[in-house]
Amino acid sequence: MKETTEIQPQILIIDDDVTLCAGLRKLLRGRGYKVECIYDGDSGLHRASEGSHDLVILDVMMPKKNGIKLLQELRSVSEIPVIMLTTRGEEIDRIVGLEAGADDYLPKPFSGNELLLRINAILKRTQAIDKTNPKKHVLGPLQVDPTTAKVTLYGKNLQLTSAEIRIIVALIKSTGDVLSREYLTRHALNRELSPYDRSLDTHINNLRKKLGRNSNSESPIGSIRGRGYYIVNNWIK
Repeated sequence: MKETTEIQPQILIIDDDVTLCAGLRKLLRGRGYKVECIYDGDSGLHRASEGSHDLVILDVMMPKKNGIKLLQELRSVSEIPVIMLTTRGEEIDRIVGLEAGADDYLPKPFSGNELLLRINAILKRTQAIDKTNPKKHVLGPLQVDPTTAKVTLYGKNLQLTSAEIRIIVALIKSTGDVLSREYLTRHALNRELSPYDRSLDTHINNLRKKLGRNSNSESPIGSIRGRGYYIVNNWIK
């Protein structure tokens, strides 16, 4: 049997309608997507901001934080594509959603085929942009290009493994935040953290050695016991 290496796009659904979410989960999984459902705005904003999904399906009317407010806050930290859902189809609601930063807008009720078409169109567009304009992640003189696996520090090439690159990119993208060992293991090593698994810590130690220390003998990767790791924003000045 031939193995497939195709990566499944990950969809985050933020909607308090449990029945609707269950139906969308079944529909999207049947088309090869990975799906996660969140049922309130606060939790939804937290997950959408983590950068582990390819697209968000977002309801307007939700408890704790409505979709418009959530989207406005999300856009300050992420450009992840968002399709907004609403039970109201008036033009003013559509305009408000798009002005807040939505990529598309779909009034309830809608057909599953229509949603699939919108998702496919947006993902094709964003994937095309990523290929023509690969993003480099920069922290002072440290530059990381995940597309070419090229990493430079003060213009000098560093030889990092693919796992090390994914770890440092995750940390740079989340500058100012502490990333848990569970999160980094899941998103950088592509597996769940198991008891006594110290692989991540080994990668971190190797990264620290390769990146070196600054004039104050500080490592670029800090840690907080029991919480996780973070990038030292002012490590390189």
